[in-house]
Amino acid sequence: MKINKLMLAGAMLFAGASALAQETVTEYSYTPNWYIQGQFGGQETLGESSFGHLFSPNAQIAGGYNFNPYIGARLAVNAWQSKGALNLPSPLANQRWKWNYVAPTVDAVVNMTNLIGGYNPNRLVDVDLIAGIGANIGFSNNEANTTNQYLINNHAGALEYIWDGTKARFLGQFGLDVNFNVSEHVAVGLEFMANVLPDGYNSKKAGNADWYFNGLVGVKYTFGPKYKKTTRTIEAPAPAEPKVIERIIERVVEQAPVTNVVEEVKPEILRRDVFFRINTYTITKEEMVKVNEVAEFLKSHPNAKVVITGYADKGTGTMAINLRLSKQRAETVAKTLRTKYNIASDRIVVKSMGETEDQPYSDPVDNRVAICICE
Repeated sequence: MKINKLMLAGAMLFAGASALAQETVTEYSYTPNWYIQGQFGGQETLGESSFGHLFSPNAQIAGGYNFNPYIGARLAVNAWQSKGALNLPSPLANQRWKWNYVAPTVDAVVNMTNLIGGYNPNRLVDVDLIAGIGANIGFSNNEANTTNQYLINNHAGALEYIWDGTKARFLGQFGLDVNFNVSEHVAVGLEFMANVLPDGYNSKKAGNADWYFNGLVGVKYTFGPKYKKTTRTIEAPAPAEPKVIERIIERVVEQAPVTNVVEEVKPEILRRDVFFRINTYTITKEEMVKVNEVAEFLKSHPNAKVVITGYADKGTGTMAINLRLSKQRAETVAKTLRTKYNIASDRIVVKSMGETEDQPYSDPVDNRVAICICE
């Protein structure tokens, strides 16, 4: 009978342990956001000249809104300078001129990286396709007018579409940009755009559309969080209670003496994982709840100590940055326990693991964490 009771107790213990098995699932929900972008670069205008001869400076400022991980829109203002050229036989030689413009556009932006590869808030590089329409408002076309008068004086014809003052034309554009995410809010990027306008933008009649191309480098700043992170704990279903078949022993040869069994009482242990956002060591309001639980445990267990180990995501940043960041995260939690909850320093041990291979989570985002173990 005693053997059967031990078998029953073991089976129930195994079933209880299985029922406590849990799985932690981290989910990200995209948050629509505004951004502002400043860029500087150059422009090459198509014309009767070799590549590079019609190169001029270019700048752009834009503000946009991302509706979801895939589609956004922006209002951009591109401006500075364009150039024109005319190849003439000797002795008139080649003629070149420049003028200024401002070009506001409304653009649609499609994030091809998320569209093809799925949404990932921790991706380092994003590639966007951009297409838009707007107006090109040209002004200061004095050099073209001077060239036109020179042609007339030398009986070499004239520029058929010469204009003066201010001239507005329809503008269509398309291209792409490549953004490198330095942090959750800041990205540096490259943008390449092709722009098409009606014939006569450069004061000449060509019988086809006029083009210029922009190459820009700049910085984008996103306001507010790009996503919300939630962690769910899924409990595994408990297995069915095992059936125990009791064996009846008819003859008892010897009865073992009754002894008192004293069960070893294991010390109570508390673990709390305090998560941080990318490239930060500031404790959020949600994660501060966990720090409070650690403090309450230490107050109710005067002999307990806490070991705080900081980590960083090895998929982003450099080894030196991650080592510093992991240490700052652990020290921030320790400082909060000391200053806010009056926990003695000799009860707190701080460690930092940086971006070592022995990371606590398989999901890189979860490794931006300080793990607190109290016992």
